[in-house]
Formats: sequence, C-alpha cells, structure tokens
Amino acid sequence: MGSSSTLTLTLIQMSVVTDSPVHSSGSDDFAAYLDEALDANSSNSSSDEEAEGKNEFEDVRCSSSPISYYMNNDTSQVVSSNKRRKFESTEETEGSTSEGIVKHESESSVKVDVCTHPGSFGNMCICCGQKLDEESGVTFGYIHKGLRLHDAEISRLRNTDMKKFLYSRKLYLVLDLDHTLLNTTILSHLSPEELHLHNETDSLEDVSKGSLFKLEHMCMITKLRPFVRTFLKEASEMFEMYIYTMGDRPYALEMAKLLDPQGEYFNGKVISRDDGTQKHQKGLDIVFGQESAVLILDDTEHAWMKHKSNVILMERYHFFASSCRQFGFNCKSLAETKSDENEIDGALAKILEVLKQIHSTFFDKLQGDLVDRDVRQVLSSVRGEILSECVIVFSRINHGALPTLQRVAQQMGATCLTELDPTVTHVVATDAGTEKSRWAVKEKKFLVHPRWIEAANYFWQKQPEENFGLKKPTNNS
Repeated sequence: MGSSSTLTLTLIQMSVVTDSPVHSSGSDDFAAYLDEALDANSSNSSSDEEAEGKNEFEDVRCSSSPISYYMNNDTSQVVSSNKRRKFESTEETEGSTSEGIVKHESESSVKVDVCTHPGSFGNMCICCGQKLDEESGVTFGYIHKGLRLHDAEISRLRNTDMKKFLYSRKLYLVLDLDHTLLNTTILSHLSPEELHLHNETDSLEDVSKGSLFKLEHMCMITKLRPFVRTFLKEASEMFEMYIYTMGDRPYALEMAKLLDPQGEYFNGKVISRDDGTQKHQKGLDIVFGQESAVLILDDTEHAWMKHKSNVILMERYHFFASSCRQFGFNCKSLAETKSDENEIDGALAKILEVLKQIHSTFFDKLQGDLVDRDVRQVLSSVRGEILSECVIVFSRINHGALPTLQRVAQQMGATCLTELDPTVTHVVATDAGTEKSRWAVKEKKFLVHPRWIEAANYFWQKQPEENFGLKKPTNNS
C-alpha cells in the first residue's frame, strides 16, 4: 500500500466487515478471523519474505496491535508474526516431551503474550480479542464505527506515521469542504435567477470532468470551486490529506466522491461532525498526524479553537444566493451573475502557492532533525512577512471589529499605532472625513478600507492600495 495511514484503514476495514466475529465470545475466533483476513491479502507474498518476517518480529510483543503491524510492515511479515504468537504456547506445550520444559515454556509464553489492550472494536480488544468491560480512549468512527484507540497507542501510531511522511517530504493538510473547496445548496433554495443551473449540471457518470452536480437523491446541488482539481493533485504531492467537515457523514462521503472519484487523495480519511469528539468544534485528536506537522485550510477559524495556530483562513466561496444570505451579504451570487472565481488567480490558486512556500521552508530552510521542526512556526513566519513594512493607524472602526483587525494586521507583521506620527504608512478607515483620514490625504499616506487588511489575510499577499481606497471627503465631519 502507498502509506501507513492507508495501511491502517485497510486492516481496520478488513477486520470489521459484517461477518466479523467482533461479537463472538472467544478471542480465538477473533484471532482466527484476523489471520484469515491477512492471509487473503498476502497470497502473492513470497516464502522468503515470510521467513524474513519471522526473524524480524521474533521479539515483538502483543502490546503492539495488529493495526500497527500492518501499518509498519508488509502483509507477509504481519501474518507470520501474528500466527507465531497465536500458536506459540500450544506448539511448545504439545511438541515437548522433556519433563519441566512444558511448564517453563508455557509460563514464558504467558509472560510474553500479556496484552495491554491498545484499543477495541465494540467491546473487544483489537489485539487479543478479549471482551473489555470499560470504554476508554478516543473513538475513530470515520475509520470504522466502534473503533476506539487508547492514548498511548494513538501517540505511537502518530509518531510512526509522522516519521514515515516527513522522510517522504510530506506534511499533513486538513481540508474543510463548504465554502472552502465547494459550495452546496438545497435545490428548493435556488433563487429565480439561478434556475438556469438545472440545465447546466454535469454528468455523475464521470465526475472528474465536471464541476456542477445535481444530487437529486439528496435534493442538493453542488458547485466545485474553480481550480480545486489541480489544487488537490498538486497538494497531494506535498501533504497527506484529510477532509474534515461540519456536515453529516453521508454528505461528507458524497462530496468526497465528487472531489476524489478515484480515491487517490483521501482514501477513507473523511471526517464529519458525527466523528468529532467535541460538539460544534473540530479537533486534531482524531487525525493521525502530530500537531507540529499539520496545516488546516478552513473558512471558519473559530471552528478550531484549540488549533488556531495551524489554520490558514480561506476566503469563502459563495456561488449560490443562499450562501450569500447565510453570511449576511446583500448582493447577487456568482450563479445569479453567471460568473465565477478566476481559475488562474482565484483563492485556491493563491493558497496553493502559500502551501508550496511553507512546504519548501519547512524541509529546505529549517535546521535540525525533521521530527523536531514545527510547521506552525513556519506558518507564523510566512504570515508575518505580508505587511511587515506597514505602520497602521485605525480611524472610526466599529469597536467590535477593531480588536480583530488589529490582531490580524499584527499577525501579518504590521505595526499598529493609536496616534499619528511620521512613521505611519497607512490609515485604515471607513470614513474619509475623519481627522486621521484627512491627515493621510494631506501627508500623501495610504488611506484604505478595512477590506484591504482582510484581502491581504486571505491572499497572503499585500494588496494594491488603490483597489481599496476611500472616496475623498465631502464635508468637514
């Protein structure tokens, strides 16, 4: 398989099909089923590989789960190791005729095979099949309903996974769906000026060639954001990618099919609100990646209260009128004006360049061991260069919006002052008639609308001031 996360998902899916003995009473049934599943997947492996696997895993203990074996090794090695553990005690006991050896080897085997129960399916240990009375750890429902892993096992899997990807020059990228990669609305919510879309949808037979899809079984219509297919293709070369949406699971899976019809990019790593561990919040506790190696692309920063330093805020994609109304915009939608974002220099194209810059800095410019590097520091550093030469004074900004504007400007490297002085380069205002605004005009400083800061934040680039200028004052207020 191509990656350790893929291996994890594959084993779990093999182990929990509908005829899985998860609900059987004996651990032998569980172990036998696991062996059978692994055997089926390793029929093409050579006997030489099996012999090598036996030697390599001679000292492996039951505390490393079958999932972990399958992540870190090829199937034949896992099979030989798993079978050796399963039959070790029986073979030693029945095969020895010397007095005392049976007892000694049986006791040794018991000591070796003590299971620490690293996780469970339902109420059965994923390693030994023993029925467990207590539920503990974190649920990974997007991999399979009922799968729980303990903190120590999660940590071990993350460390293993991260090392593999870092040395393959890959980081992790968690992608939001709605308003980030696409826009969806209910069919009945289309405005009269959007009804033309009914006759313009693309075929669901080959979604890779389309961007507008009518999902009648869900009473929805979805528009993929321009450039999204190129974005995913190029991002997949730098990142191990997850989808994480506040939509429900059926919706999330349907959108994943539109974005990734061949299963090349996500391969089961699709997380919905049904899988989260905190209501109305998203978290990295169910992502197999260390926080120091994860970037998040989302249009809503406060969905990630515990991980704001990982977030790249995305400009929202409002293709449908219902989306504009949802966020209080009293304007025509892109669909109503029969237009769309620019494919070449739209939001996703701009963000892809940012991701390339961060990736390059992380792997090529930082010093020290890869596992000790932190992508959040790179993210902060790159962001801090955007307005690094700007000295800003705000004038007549709503008190509720001012703290956020100041924080965002400072994160982009700007210096924010409360009073005017010769070092000021920009006055940010909503009214060209204030004293500070007039001073900016007189002293030939930039006088810009707050949207200038917002645009720089979305596009990760200082924007032309002339595109955000205020009209000259018409009175002395």
